[in-house]
This record gives sequence, C-alpha cells and structure tokens, in this order.
Amino acid sequence: MTAEQLSKVIVKGMNEKKATDILVMDLRSVKDTVTDFFVICSGNSDTQLEAISKSIEEQVHKAGDSSAWSVEGRSNGQWILMDYVNVVAHLFLSDKREFYGLEDLWGDAKTTRIS
Repeated sequence: MTAEQLSKVIVKGMNEKKATDILVMDLRSVKDTVTDFFVICSGNSDTQLEAISKSIEEQVHKAGDSSAWSVEGRSNGQWILMDYVNVVAHLFLSDKREFYGLEDLWGDAKTTRIS
C-alpha cells in the first residue's frame, strides 16, 4: 500500500470514532522530512484518543497493511503518535494540539482538511 493510500485508511479510522479537525499533511515535497505524510486529529478525552488509535489499527489491519512500527503516548493519553514509517498519525487532545502546533512547524507542507 502506498503512503497516500495508508493516509486515507488512517483518516477512515479517525472518522470511525468521530475525531475532529482531521488534517492530512503531504510532506513529500518538503526537504529533509522523516516521513511522507502526517495525519493529525483531535479528540475530546484520553478515552476517545485511545478509541481512535484502536480504530486506526483495526482499519490498517483490514486494509492488509502491517501494524505500526511504533506507538507512543497511550499511557498519558494527551498525544498519541502512531508511526507507520511513511505515514505518522498524531492524535491530540485539543489543548495539546494547539500548544505543540505541528501544523505551524511544517507550514511548507501541502495540507488537506477533512470535514
């Protein structure tokens, strides 16, 4: 599966659990990036973030791709990072997303908001 296809599967997993403010950032044209796509979303609670992360894993598995290379942040439930190598999913509580401002750090990326 291509990175672009995987990013769409991740978005589907986010939508399944009613994630908000979903943003896909295409980093392929940005110099010296570590991945092809960031997929970012917000959730209202640590419980919702956990559910979103499980939904992403389920959708990726259904699509026939392998598990995330690494998952970080489940224990604190404020920012969960799911690293699929070519695609990295970031699941934030809304206030933490605003604080870290990933969208601003990677401002050169082509972005697509998912409604």
